[in-house]
Amino acid sequence: MTDIRILIVEDDPFIAMDIESAVAEQFGLAAELIVVDSVLQAQRAATTAHLSCALLDIDVVGGKTFEVAANLLQKGTPFAFVSGSTPSDVPEPLRDVRFLRKPFSTRDITSFVTAAVTPSAKA
Repeated sequence: MTDIRILIVEDDPFIAMDIESAVAEQFGLAAELIVVDSVLQAQRAATTAHLSCALLDIDVVGGKTFEVAANLLQKGTPFAFVSGSTPSDVPEPLRDVRFLRKPFSTRDITSFVTAAVTPSAKA
């Protein structure tokens, strides 16, 4: 079992595969990727797994991921929104969170994840 656990919340299977592929290429077997497509699955993963970071689409099966995001923020878990929505759609308490607009660059994804899971970047 790895110490790096990354939650990917995305309901479009092709986009989820793009994100998963980019992160897997960067970290290989060093990271466990938890890929889910619904708010309920995201809530479960966020409460049952110790996460290193998360990448959240805003609109997924079952609604919006804002409650999941608020819980991650409260726990101090780094996360970014990866969404076709606009930053102004995000509730005020979550507006300082990193926002990667779709279509995204895989470099932006891997850059965020690398910074989030690298101990020296957190200090």
